[in-house]
Formats: sequence, C-alpha cells, structure tokens
Amino acid sequence: MFKHILVPVDGSPTSLAAIEKAAGLARAFGSKITAIYVIDPYPFTGVGADFAYGQDQYLAAAKAEAAAAIDAASQRLHHEGIESETRVVESHTVWRGVLEAAETIGADLIVIGSHGRRGLEKLVLGSVATVALRAMARARPLPPARDI
Repeated sequence: MFKHILVPVDGSPTSLAAIEKAAGLARAFGSKITAIYVIDPYPFTGVGADFAYGQDQYLAAAKAEAAAAIDAASQRLHHEGIESETRVVESHTVWRGVLEAAETIGADLIVIGSHGRRGLEKLVLGSVATVALRAMARARPLPPARDI
C-alpha cells in the first residue's frame, strides 16, 4: 500500500516517536523510509541587517543539529531493520521543505510528529505538522471516504 514513507525529524522525542510509527508501517507494508531534516538557510531574512553577522554561526549550529537528529533517526531505523535513507534539505520554511522532499522522492505517505501545542504557545511557535497538512490538502484534496 505504501512504498515510500517520508519522516521529517528535528531531534525531539516527538519526531523519534514518528520514526517508530513509520517503522511499524514500513514493516507492515514493506516500505522504504526516508528521514529528512529541514534547515532554513536564511532564518533572519526580513529581520534586518543587524543579524547578518550570525549567519555563519547559525548555519554551523543548524548543520550540527541536523546531523545529530538524522543520526538518531538512522540508528533507530537500522535497529528496526528497515530500509532507509536520510537527507538534510534546505528550504525557507520547514513545511515547504517537507512537501518538496515528498515530491522529490515520490513519497506516498508522510509521518510527521506534532508537539501538540495549544493556545498562546501554538500561536507564537506554530505547528509545522498543521501547516504541512493544510498545504497538502489544498494541493491534493483527499477523495471522499466512499471512494477510498
């Protein structure tokens, strides 16, 4: 049913739980998994020139964090015996990077963790999972349940 599963990771326990869920699905359907970490290469765009000094330091830290998150995901998938690959991708927004990666690799399922933020925390920090889901629904509406 699912041939290629995409799992965005950020190193959090929530994203590693998504890896576990995806591994179970991959085992059940004989799927391959690609785990990705999305880096925004220009996080300070539009904030002002005062932040330009920290760009190199930001990218170095982001790449180190990406490597650690991807390594943790890779170790879990290897431990589960699941065929997998990992990638670090760059995009100006994480949700867009997830959707672009899904298109690029031909993923037919995305398993993404959500931190379950609510209230002011959700308003301020947002939700990559929610934005990605809404964007996917606009791009590829789901068929009515009776047609599935």
